[in-house]
Amino acid sequence: MQHFVTQCTIVVLLVLSWSCNLFAEDQKRELLSTSSDSAHCKECHADFTHPDDSLAKEKHCHQCHQTPVLHQNSDALADIQKAINTGLNLAQDMRLPLYYQVSKIGDKPNDMIQIPAGEFVRGSNDRLSDEGPQHIAFLPAFLIDKYEVTNVQYKKFIDDTGRRSPKHYKNRTYPLGKADHPVTYVSWYDADAYCKWAGKRLPSDQEWEKAARGTDARTYPWGNEFSVDRANTPQRWKNMKVKGDTSPVGAFEKGKSFYGLHDMSGNVWEWTDSWYKAYPGNPDASNENYGEKYKTLKGGSWWDCSFYKCGMSAPVYNRSFFIRTSKNSSFGFRCANEVNDLKSAQVD
Repeated sequence: MQHFVTQCTIVVLLVLSWSCNLFAEDQKRELLSTSSDSAHCKECHADFTHPDDSLAKEKHCHQCHQTPVLHQNSDALADIQKAINTGLNLAQDMRLPLYYQVSKIGDKPNDMIQIPAGEFVRGSNDRLSDEGPQHIAFLPAFLIDKYEVTNVQYKKFIDDTGRRSPKHYKNRTYPLGKADHPVTYVSWYDADAYCKWAGKRLPSDQEWEKAARGTDARTYPWGNEFSVDRANTPQRWKNMKVKGDTSPVGAFEKGKSFYGLHDMSGNVWEWTDSWYKAYPGNPDASNENYGEKYKTLKGGSWWDCSFYKCGMSAPVYNRSFFIRTSKNSSFGFRCANEVNDLKSAQVD
C-alpha cells in the first residue's frame, strides 16, 4: 500500500510539473503573440536569437524601439508610392530620394576600393570600455566594398542560389522602393554566404575600422565633428521628427570616409568576420562576453540602440556584438577581399 501511495505521489508531481511548464509556455506565447509591445520586439528579434533572451519577458519592450520601423503596411506603402511618384527627398542633405523604383547601381557585386598597407589608430580611450585601449595596428593592403550590399544585389544572390529570402521580402522580392537600400534581416551566415558567392569575404573589424577612419584617428568617417546631414543616424530622424528607415546606399555624399567609402557611419550595422574579443591591454579582458561566441558588427545604424546602452553608434570605433544567427531591421554588411584577388572586383 505504501508503495502504491508513493507511486501516486510521483505521478501527481510529474503532472503538476508538466502543467506548470505548459502554463509557462502558454504565457510566453501569449506575450509574443498578443502584446502590442512585443510585436515590436519580434520585428527586430526575428528568431529570438539575441543573447539577452530576457527581452521576451520585458513588459515595456517598446522602450528599445523609440524610432519605429517603417513597416510595409498599407499606410506605409502609400507613403512610399507617393515618395516614388514625386521623387520626394526627406532632407536636402541626401543626394538621392529616399525611395525610388529602379536601381541606380544594378545587381552586380559592388565596386571595391583599395586600402593601402600601413598603420592606423584603432579604438578609443574616451568612451565605452570595450572600445579601448586605443592602440596602433598594422594591416596589409586590402579591398573593401564602396557601398553596403543592397536589396537588388542580394536578390540576385538568392535567385541564383535558392537561398531563403529575408523575412521582410514578399514573394522573394524586396520592399517597394528599396532596390538600393542595404539588405537587412540577414544573419552573419547570410552575409558570409553572399560574400563567398561574390568571390569575396567579410572584412575583419580592423579592416573595417581602418577603411572608415583613415590614418588620422578621426572619430567619424568625415572628420571629428558630428553632423546630422552626413549620415543616416537616429539623431537625424529625431531632428526631422519623422519615422526612421534605411536609406539608399551612397545617399550622403558629404559623409564619405577618408578613402571614399559610403555609409560607414549609420544606415545599417555591418557584420564583420571578427569574433568579439578584448583589445590588447583591456583591463576587463575577463568579460564573459569576450571570446568566440559573438561576432562583431561595426558602423551603427539608422535605429536608436540606446536600449542596449550602446552610446552614440556613429563613431567609427564603436562596435556591437551578436550571435551569428541574429537578424533584424538594422543589420546589413559589405564585403572585402585580398588585393591580389581581383577576379570579381571592379576597383576604383
